[in-house]
Amino acid sequence: MTATVRLTVHDLESLPDPLDDTRYELIDGELHVSRQPDYEHQAVCQELQRQLGNWSKDTDSGQVLPALGVIFTPEAAVAPDVVWIRRERLAEALGEDRKLHAAPDLVVEVLSPGPRNEQRDRELKLALYSRYGVLEYWIVDWRARQISIYRRENAALRLVSTLHEIDTLHSPLLPGFTCNVQDIFADLLDLHR
Repeated sequence: MTATVRLTVHDLESLPDPLDDTRYELIDGELHVSRQPDYEHQAVCQELQRQLGNWSKDTDSGQVLPALGVIFTPEAAVAPDVVWIRRERLAEALGEDRKLHAAPDLVVEVLSPGPRNEQRDRELKLALYSRYGVLEYWIVDWRARQISIYRRENAALRLVSTLHEIDTLHSPLLPGFTCNVQDIFADLLDLHR
């Protein structure tokens, strides 16, 4: 029988800072390593931040943050691409380390290339966010130009819709927020079409 080594946030903090563009996340004590995102990934993240940020500013309802550390437990620490949290929850959710120590209301992950990255976002992070109380989770696939929307139903995140470029993104979590899905992908170069 093989013993599995389970890491904690403390273990990560004791490592030297990476010299390259490596990103570390812990899911159930297992280390997940990925490279920093590419142009398409960041262009989509930026547009989502802009759209959500404009709505949040207009409504004064919450805060949009990119790649903020979220520590659910000592063995579960991730850096989602984009999070949104209601204003009234933010101060209480921030720890002394200025990372979130409670579930954001909304988490957005933009898929990075590779089967491991995709599996992490579609399965492992979905289960993690579901377990720790995220209310809504968007998985953005810039290659397929679609967004899978998961909402909390009966104490779990469930797929409620998959939006395509012709659709409009809106959410009961974000009253009054609307965005044409095609606008999220508008700045992408046509190299991959």
